[in-house]
Amino acid sequence: MENKLYYQNAYTKTFTAELVRQGADESGRNYAVLTQTAFYPTGGGQPFDTGVLNGIKVVGVEEIDGEIRHYIQEPLEEGMPIKGEIDWDRRFDHMQQHAGQHILSAAFEELYGYKTVSFHLGKKTLTIDLETEKLSTEEADRVEKLANRVILENRPIFSKWIDGEEVKQYKLRKPLSVANNIRLVIIPEFDYNGCGGTHPNSTGEAGNLKILGWERQKKLIRVEFVCGQRVLSILWEKQAILKELSILLNAPEQDLVSSVNRLLGQKKTIEEMGSQLLQYEAAELIAANSGNIVSHVYQNRSIQELQKLARLLTGQAEEKVFLLVAENEDNLQFVFARGKNAQGNLKEWSKHALLIIDGKGGGSDQLVQGGGKWMPGDEFIKAIATIIQ
Repeated sequence: MENKLYYQNAYTKTFTAELVRQGADESGRNYAVLTQTAFYPTGGGQPFDTGVLNGIKVVGVEEIDGEIRHYIQEPLEEGMPIKGEIDWDRRFDHMQQHAGQHILSAAFEELYGYKTVSFHLGKKTLTIDLETEKLSTEEADRVEKLANRVILENRPIFSKWIDGEEVKQYKLRKPLSVANNIRLVIIPEFDYNGCGGTHPNSTGEAGNLKILGWERQKKLIRVEFVCGQRVLSILWEKQAILKELSILLNAPEQDLVSSVNRLLGQKKTIEEMGSQLLQYEAAELIAANSGNIVSHVYQNRSIQELQKLARLLTGQAEEKVFLLVAENEDNLQFVFARGKNAQGNLKEWSKHALLIIDGKGGGSDQLVQGGGKWMPGDEFIKAIATIIQ
């Protein structure tokens, strides 16, 4: 383990090394193997470190067949000593998040016996999968409070290498995946866990922890959360959204919920009024046309409105066929509908209509719709009437 500097000191930001070899993998990615490295490779739910080797960007790090490969944008110059520098902000973020995960998982297990079966550290948030099928708000709040209390107490976090016999001395949170070279990450009297990730020296450096939500995943509960600087980042994002909503709704933040509920009530009223207007519009169109085929051209109406109106029309006049057309700004849309007692091959008419406007559409024997390039609605109706005749 001597060549893995991130295990000797997770706070190592720069280092020097010699180039052992370099090459390209099967996909053509350049990589370099060094005598030692501070770059953490992907593993145990934690992403790899990024940074530079002699000024060349490191875009990935993986441990393959016992060697750590640094994937680089271009090959290194042979025979030169290597100076490496990791992206410290990224590394420390991963240290905060990983420590927070240990604390949260231990808190769930201590309070409710919910074991963590998997862990994922994403770009913005983290998740753990708990071995339970339900989680209440009260349980989540209590666990979050315990986790933040442990963080505030600034307990030490340290790692220890042990062998298979020594492991019996510790009450581990989950079974080990290896039998030799066992690395324990320990928060005394709280968490004992086999882990190969990087962590800060104390719980206080995790900053704070916030559970964002949870959902059921098959027979598990997936909990989403953030720690440290990510808590502030999400707070800033949410605060910006609240401020913008406060301006748009002309209401203080504490009144936003009631303002939104009021708007939703108004929206429902407007939709109901819109439905009533469509019913009146349908009745007027039927009253003004005595023929079996009724057509009308509208300006800037959505296809959804035409469909809704068509259903109202055929419901009120089951013996008629309706050809509804909307002239929009840059296209023409249509809906053809027939009552259950009316005659007409709507699919055939639609096929010809789409050829006229070079459009696309579809539907059933009772209702078809489509759209295409713009043309005057009256000319379109005349062309369809000729086809029908």
